[in-house]
Order: sequence, then C-alpha cells, then structure tokens
Amino acid sequence: MHLHKKMILALTLSSLSAMTFAASLPLSPQIIAHRGGTADAPENTVPAIKLALENKADAVWITVQLSRDGIPVLYRPSDLSSLTQEKGAVSHYTAKELAQMDAGWAFGTATDHPYRDKHIGIPQLDTVLKTFPTTTFYIDIKTPDADPQQMAAALSKVLQETHSLQRTRIYSTDSRYLSVLPATLPKFESRDMTRTALANITMAHQCQIKADKQPRWYALEMKREVEVVEKYTLGEARSKATLEWDKEAMDCFRSQGEAHIILIGINDEADYKQAKSLGADGVLVNSPALFKTLLR
Repeated sequence: MHLHKKMILALTLSSLSAMTFAASLPLSPQIIAHRGGTADAPENTVPAIKLALENKADAVWITVQLSRDGIPVLYRPSDLSSLTQEKGAVSHYTAKELAQMDAGWAFGTATDHPYRDKHIGIPQLDTVLKTFPTTTFYIDIKTPDADPQQMAAALSKVLQETHSLQRTRIYSTDSRYLSVLPATLPKFESRDMTRTALANITMAHQCQIKADKQPRWYALEMKREVEVVEKYTLGEARSKATLEWDKEAMDCFRSQGEAHIILIGINDEADYKQAKSLGADGVLVNSPALFKTLLR
C-alpha cells in the first residue's frame, strides 16, 4: 500500500510538471492570410480566401475600398491596372461593374497566368462575409479617396446586416478612417499610436501605453525601417533606424491590460519562430501554403 501511494504521488508530480512546462511554452500565433494569401492566388478574391482556408489559415486579412455606388469591395492598389485588365480608380466604377472585371488578370509570371479569364471578379465585402460565414476577417481600409464618414457608414451597414461584428476587426494605416468608426465596430489601435509607442520603447526604453485596462488590438511589422529626424536650432539631422518588437516591447504593451498583437510581414520560418517566441497573437503571412508545409 505504501509503495502504491508513492507511485501515485510520483505520477501526480510528473503530470503537474508536464502541465507547468506546457503552460510555459508560447502559444502558436494565429496564421492570418495577408490579402487572402497574395502569394498563392489573386489577392482579395474568393478563390484566394478559399485556398487560404484549405491551407489551414486561421483568419484572413482583406483590403477594402468603396465603389462608385458606395459599396465596400475587396481591392488594394490605387489603380485597377495593377491587378486587372481595366484602369482607373475603384471609385469610378459600380460594384456590379467591378464584379465583371478580371481580378486574376495579373497573377502569375510573365509566361503563366493560371487565374486569367476564370471569371474571378472584384468581390463585394458582404458577398465574402456570406460565403465564409464562420471565418475571422481583419478588414484593412486602403481606399485612396473615400470620405471617412461614408466608409464608416458603409462598413457598419454590411457588418450588421451580415451579423459579422463578432468575427471582424477594422484596421487602417490612415487614422482618419478609424477615428470616425462607430463604437459598435471592433477596430485596431491606430498605426501612428502603435509605431510611436514602439519607438519610445525601442529608443528611449519608455513605456507609454494607455492605462485604462481596456482590451486593445495592435498590428505592425515585426521589424520596421524608419527615419529618425533630430531637430537642432540651425537645422536637422536624419538617420536610418529599425523599430523591432522584443520582450521589453511586448511586456510594455501588455502591462496596462489585455493586448492582442499581430505582427506583419512574417514570411519565413525564422521570422515565425521569433514571432512565436515573443508571444505574438497572430502573424500576417503572404503564403498560407508555405506555412502549412513549415508547420505540419
């Protein structure tokens, strides 16, 4: 009986030790398909999103602009000639006209365009949300000319009508679009705020994060080249610098409450391992197909 109790105790301690070790390991970050997986299929299209999910992406990052008739559609560049056979701004065409364009036109190589003439149009946001009703989407506003209030109203309408508020979050490099969003729409902190806070940590070791204990979401490159401008009485000096997330930065951002941090530009195994070791909540990747191979 005495031996039996010792064995139980040993097994219990072993199990507790294993649980403690497992708890200490960093969780795997969410694999987020950048523009639907821009390296694997025509970006911001339904086939790209479908392929990304087949390649085990956990979430999808998409880019939106407004059509001439005020409908959010998925497209990133400022001119249609970058990815389609047409030219001009997205805002010059109706959503119906955009859906008839060839969004697979430019994908491929100089001699091979596997998605050309496959009837892949520029999709509406509501179509995408309805086609993938359980997928988490991060929505990046990249429009070059839409009125911020009009964009906010259009996004609010689509997200509410498709019941997507619990599985979407809005981002933009232009803080004007974030500042006018209704409080009901989930959003990221502004890129300006995130970059400034990271610069203060990296260069001055000063932690200046809002202390209201509210859950917050941040997205920025894991490594970002910047230009430092130093002002003098008689002029200024400029020099190159690199902002890079490290443990100090992660600890700072998480010191004032629940923080969700997505690192952008993670496209190889080394960067993924670094992001995971830092405890990133998600990584933005161009090729979910590559990461399906790397992480299997």
